[in-house]
Amino acid sequence: MLDIRQKYTNIKEKVEKYVWDTYLLKYIESPTIDQDKLLVLVSIADLHNLEERESENLCLSAMLIQIALDTHEHISKLQEDGVERQLTVLAGDYFSGLYYKLLADSKDISMIKTLSKGVKEVNESKITFYYQSPSSIDQVMESLKLIESSLMTRFAGYFKLDIWNYFLEDLLFFKRLLNEKEHFVQQQDSVLFESLKTHLYPYSDCRLSELSSEQQQQLLIICEQYLKQTKQAIEKAMTKVPYVNEFLKNKVTTLLNQHQPYVKTFAEEG
Repeated sequence: MLDIRQKYTNIKEKVEKYVWDTYLLKYIESPTIDQDKLLVLVSIADLHNLEERESENLCLSAMLIQIALDTHEHISKLQEDGVERQLTVLAGDYFSGLYYKLLADSKDISMIKTLSKGVKEVNESKITFYYQSPSSIDQVMESLKLIESSLMTRFAGYFKLDIWNYFLEDLLFFKRLLNEKEHFVQQQDSVLFESLKTHLYPYSDCRLSELSSEQQQQLLIICEQYLKQTKQAIEKAMTKVPYVNEFLKNKVTTLLNQHQPYVKTFAEEG
């Protein structure tokens, strides 16, 4: 457990050195480092007899491309044609460039191909989620799940650990649902809840904050249903999925415990 913690800490520090560039941070928000995804990468690599440098390089590369994807996704929230928006685009491209350089230097062509497939799946799912109006709420949720998990499951597949795939998909989907629910409850803002609103109230052109209390409750109920189902799936998987280290198990338990039932949450916020 101490060993995996140290490996995680070492790689996290290297990621921070790459992405927290002093010049960029003058003009853009600090890039988000998803620590749970980083721990997933480190945990997967740790199961194989890799040299420390090789393991760090693979995890660092995968995390940089994940940060690049997250940075580009953030662009839609910024002012059109603003300086911050332009610099954020360039920052995402910069992180992508670092990812390719690291893997090219190591001459690991197979990992480049593997992660490229994951990037393709993420981008295709983003197009479905943001621009093509998914045909059903299930498709909305499936697209969101793939956005969150495709890179991680491809990384697991590279190491012949496909048995983790459903567990990773549900875990990262659950985390995204929690974040979207919190944004909606706290700020009346959420890309997921906007999509749900489009499906439930297709003729409404009002903002989320302008929906009636009953309409907002209905959106929360739908989100809560998926949270509950996914939480149960994760809890079941934790008893069956092999090779999950204690550090990752503890992180998963902490994440699951963040979930509060809809009725309690809404009563407290309301």
